[in-house]
Amino acid sequence: MAHFTEEMLEKHLVEEHFSHRMGWLRAAVLGANDGIISVVSLLVGVIASGADKDSILLVGVAALVAGALSMAAGEYVSVSSQSDTEKADLEKERIALEEDWDTELAELALIYRQRGVSEATAHQVALELMEHDALGAHAKDELGLHEVHSARPLQAAFASAASFVSGAAVPVLLVALLPMENMGYIVAGASLLLLAFLGALAAKTGGANMLTGAVRMFIWGAIAMAVTTYVGLVFGAAG
Repeated sequence: MAHFTEEMLEKHLVEEHFSHRMGWLRAAVLGANDGIISVVSLLVGVIASGADKDSILLVGVAALVAGALSMAAGEYVSVSSQSDTEKADLEKERIALEEDWDTELAELALIYRQRGVSEATAHQVALELMEHDALGAHAKDELGLHEVHSARPLQAAFASAASFVSGAAVPVLLVALLPMENMGYIVAGASLLLLAFLGALAAKTGGANMLTGAVRMFIWGAIAMAVTTYVGLVFGAAG
């Protein structure tokens, strides 16, 4: 039988599972997806309305800057609220441990018994874990909090803003570099391909089906662009 050290086992767990990526992956995918879809949707709508290139580029840059700041602020506020809730729960648990250690010990042992552990073993495990790190044990097994999933507001805000800019920059650069002829088709087509690629990449990173991720992103992007193109055509005709 192979002999595994504690360090080898920890490394194996991190390599084989994907849950440690959930925090930054969610923010990054959301930012890139929103960056492409929102900016491209605005751009194809403005292009369809018959606006000149300078106006189109201005809309794209403004949407990129405003969107990145909005994503960062929204993500920071949202994750900060989650972090505040986690801290409040931990403080409540810390006080409970100080005031009634025995009840908290019995509570933790009951959790293990409900998972199928025998009463004697559950009590022994709970006792040893609480002697080692009482608050950590209750945070993980009673409150469901774990370092992997803990709220990190700044990390989430930066990931959202950076990914939004990286996604939105592509259609903005295309508008800046391309001639007006067929600009809308090229920008929309390139952005849809990028959305599909990002969907597949996000799915692969998270251990999900790549085709499903690509198709999902492609469809929602196409719907958004179709709607804003129609709006642009209506306003262009009205003008």
